[in-house]
Amino acid sequence: MNLQLKPHSGVKDHPIDSFRLDVLEGLKNSPKKLSSKYFYDKIGDRLFQEIMAMPNYYLTECELDIFKNKTADLAKLLIPGNEPFDLIELGAGDAMKSTFLLSYLVEKGTNFTYMPIDISGNILSILNEKLTSQFPALQITCLEGEYFEMLHKAASLSDRKKVILFLGSNIGNMDIEEAENFCLSLNQNLASGDRILIGFDLKKNPHIILNAYNDKEGITAAFNLNLLTRINNDLEADFNLSQFQHYQTYDPITGACRSFLVSLKDQTVTIGNENISFEENELIDMEISQKFSTDKIKELREKSGFENVGEIKDSKKWFVDTVWQVK
Repeated sequence: MNLQLKPHSGVKDHPIDSFRLDVLEGLKNSPKKLSSKYFYDKIGDRLFQEIMAMPNYYLTECELDIFKNKTADLAKLLIPGNEPFDLIELGAGDAMKSTFLLSYLVEKGTNFTYMPIDISGNILSILNEKLTSQFPALQITCLEGEYFEMLHKAASLSDRKKVILFLGSNIGNMDIEEAENFCLSLNQNLASGDRILIGFDLKKNPHIILNAYNDKEGITAAFNLNLLTRINNDLEADFNLSQFQHYQTYDPITGACRSFLVSLKDQTVTIGNENISFEENELIDMEISQKFSTDKIKELREKSGFENVGEIKDSKKWFVDTVWQVK
């Protein structure tokens, strides 16, 4: 869910300035839109952990099945020979799944450095403390920021082969065109022989998918609404959360699972010195969670110029981790 698609226009010398410009730009668009990369403050981090722990949120268990029970197979696909490498995880979060791979590699005496990238400094701090305690011999370099900016930094820190992890179906936080641009940019930011692992959530029974994002407990709704709270706190805004309602959709044809917030009345929200008008029933596009067919995954790989190395599915065949290599 944490992602950086492309640089935004405008001067952004401070994170709050970036946040403000993105929010105002998104809410002045038609339809209105907010970037899901801003979901992750301390409360957002906690709520997403709760989402991943929900019984109906199958994505966590499916990819965990792969990393926990097929670790050796993953390692064979990922490790570029016997030479040292940097293992870079985009949107690392709490690294719950990748910890199984880290444990396997450390146990085998593999020469690598783990470089988690995340936009949330809070989650990186927690992760660094946890992994340092669990694996004292593990070399860790935490990188806080946007994906491609931090990939450039990682490249400047060492000239070793790069192995990129992009887990949790984070690729699904983009529509198809954005995913194609992202994978192409990823290819262009890596060197020949570098490898990437991308987790794809596969199309399946639409009820299973919709139930994962439309939980009766309201955790996903709270996760979406928390972004309005963050805007209130950080940007001096006055969103009334009781006047917005979470709405979830899934289109089994296109594979697009989308989250919206619905304005329950005509209203005006103030953000700093700016006024944003909402009509009753007007939507804010909050997030997409794209689901993929095997043909669409192959098409995405070919369009972005990668070679296929292999893939591993979970035991239910609901999720796939696919490994590609830069030509």
